[in-house]
Amino acid sequence: MSAEANIGVVGLAVMGSNLARNLASREGNTVAVFNRSRSKTDELVAAHPEAEFVPAFSYEEFAASLTVPRTAIIMVKAGKPTDAVIESLMAVFESGDIIIDGGNALFTDTIRRENAVSDAGFNFVGMGVSGGEEGALLGPSLMPGGPDAAWVTLGPILKGIAAVAEGEPCVTHVGHDGAGHFVKMVHNGIEYADMQLIAEAYDLIRRGTGKSPAEIADIFAEWNRGELESYLIEITAEVLRQVDATTGKPLVDVIVDEAGAKGTGAWTVQTALDLGVPVSGIAEATFARSLSSHREQRDVSGSLPGPSPEAFTVADADAFIEQVRLALYASKIVAYSQGFDEIRAGAAQYGWNIDLGAVSKIWRGGCIIRAQFLNRIADAYDADAELPVLLTAPYFVEALGRAQDAWREVVRISAASGIPAPAFSSSLAYYDGLRADRLPAALIQGQRDFFGAHTYRRTDKPGTFHTLWSADRTEIEAEDTH
Repeated sequence: MSAEANIGVVGLAVMGSNLARNLASREGNTVAVFNRSRSKTDELVAAHPEAEFVPAFSYEEFAASLTVPRTAIIMVKAGKPTDAVIESLMAVFESGDIIIDGGNALFTDTIRRENAVSDAGFNFVGMGVSGGEEGALLGPSLMPGGPDAAWVTLGPILKGIAAVAEGEPCVTHVGHDGAGHFVKMVHNGIEYADMQLIAEAYDLIRRGTGKSPAEIADIFAEWNRGELESYLIEITAEVLRQVDATTGKPLVDVIVDEAGAKGTGAWTVQTALDLGVPVSGIAEATFARSLSSHREQRDVSGSLPGPSPEAFTVADADAFIEQVRLALYASKIVAYSQGFDEIRAGAAQYGWNIDLGAVSKIWRGGCIIRAQFLNRIADAYDADAELPVLLTAPYFVEALGRAQDAWREVVRISAASGIPAPAFSSSLAYYDGLRADRLPAALIQGQRDFFGAHTYRRTDKPGTFHTLWSADRTEIEAEDTH
């Protein structure tokens, strides 16, 4: 087999097939394709003769079909299947060739793989791919990490297939080793929060106004023409309009209310805990999915006491809907701010030089959380690349000031009416925690010092101290054990 393809794809399920078609549709690319099951390769090649794919039926053939430096994108299930493909490619590739993992890998696995692959003389790139099946075909948001040398080869190819927002391709070299998959992980965490917030907004409007899903779809469609414009708001309207062909009911009413998860939300929260970064909105969204799936617990808890059904009455439906809109926008700002805080902390921990403004720009198109206000985030980081808290940028200060009264009222109503709104509530609590001049953490430090001699610092003088609680309760200077 002669070397004629400048890039190849391994793994031809829907995502891999669509990405291969996207690559083949761009001028200058010739795409080699390989799948462990030959039938997948045959089907793709037969279905899309216009792509002029170069099919391979063994790893040896696949390697022989690629020009140097050989460049292959792996699109298989994360975990052991990815490791197996990497080992197979390393057996037939040569020093300097490029192996890209385009799956949803845990970033620490990517760091491990990059170390092993680079030690063997190859270039390894962990690349986040967002946008689902449609994005893979028409233009995803791409978050590649890996060495600078690999970006020289990959950059022009990836810019050619990425989504385009305001004339700019939605791809950037995020950073080295696991940086790309780390940023994709946080993207998915923000996605969890965004979806939960939208679901809470829908639930409050439906319960509070009695409007039908179709009527609420019109509300979301109207919101999508303003500052909430986003892909998720857009598809929410589409889902709410859908009627079930079998029952004639709104589809949303016949879908079981148990939300699934692939794990990236949990990774985001677990990593944030390790980094000491509060991502409460993302965490509550992740836990809300978990709660929804524990049907056995919900079934035995329905009789627990709560407010009477009459407790939730909305006198002015239009005014309440506007309050919910503002609460949604404010909580959404918090979710994105927390996500960018985690990226900043991860970059510091792992030595990545991540441009937060560039990340916000590549999320403007192709990805699931694409939204109009990502431009405002980009503006904030363009004005101050070291902005310590995204919420403090002038645009967001104004937006939160405009929304906060409505936000507080929506949280109050949800609590008083017994309607769960964990993402709204936790986002507001986080916001107020940031604003607070003094937090009750001082009492917690006193408690920790009492039972564990964990020490504390004082507001009026430097140093670290411990009170002799079990003796005469005098205070002594101590070694910091925070």
